Amino acid sequence: MVVSQIVTAKIRIGAAQKVFRDGAREVRALNDVSLEIQANEFVTLVGASGCGKSTLLRAIGGLETLTAGKIEVDGRSIAGPGVERAMVFQHYSLYPWLTVSENIRFSRQFSVNRRDVTSADVEIASGRADALLRLMGLQAFARAYPNQLSGGMQQRTAIARALMSRPSILVMDEPFGALDAQTRELMHDLLLHVFKMESTTIVFVTHDVDEAIYLGQRVVVMAPNPGRIDSIVPVPLPAPREQDMKLSPQFLQLKKQILERIRATSGLGSSKDLLEQLTREAAPA
Repeated sequence: MVVSQIVTAKIRIGAAQKVFRDGAREVRALNDVSLEIQANEFVTLVGASGCGKSTLLRAIGGLETLTAGKIEVDGRSIAGPGVERAMVFQHYSLYPWLTVSENIRFSRQFSVNRRDVTSADVEIASGRADALLRLMGLQAFARAYPNQLSGGMQQRTAIARALMSRPSILVMDEPFGALDAQTRELMHDLLLHVFKMESTTIVFVTHDVDEAIYLGQRVVVMAPNPGRIDSIVPVPLPAPREQDMKLSPQFLQLKKQILERIRATSGLGSSKDLLEQLTREAAPA
């Protein structure tokens, strides 16, 4: 007799709504958003400004409460931040008075991470911090302060700090948006390596369609006014991924498909249409 097993999604978002109110004015940032993300899946969110992707990410991280609907992690509704979820932001948010090593180990100071801790646990945590320093290529900068690091090195420190407590979910809000193109590509490959090594579920917000395709196993395209899911695009690119894939016909076709949906849902149409519209509006009467 074969007993079927019910596979529970790692993250289940059900009919999520978020309304911001300012007096009589109402902005519906999220409207009836439903999505399931499996364990050890890398999902990227893209869309025009105002589509609610960062609001959704903050809700998953427990930093934003929903007006209606729910978000579950491992079958349990979330009601705030939790040790199983870690966030990485575009701005590195490192503590300037702490060294790289101290920033990475900082989460060990939280009471939730010190509960029933033994000396063996302390030794294991110390070893993990050292391992993360090596993984991020920061051994030589362990005693450096954030203002002595490049942007890419600061973000590597922030990612290592997020991974310190072994979260099962990593939520990332445009973490590479401030980096130059070359550093960004290096961070892409590093993050994919971390994803493979740590077996973490990653939800990643970006405005960069190339980045969304290269990193994600699925790309969730969101639409604005109100913020909602327009479409979900599977990315069948093989692993391990290499930068040359971005020039392949398959990659370019995925990019074309996603850009068309973003333009259609944002009301911009094609780039040519937008330029013609701007030209007409700027023309003298």
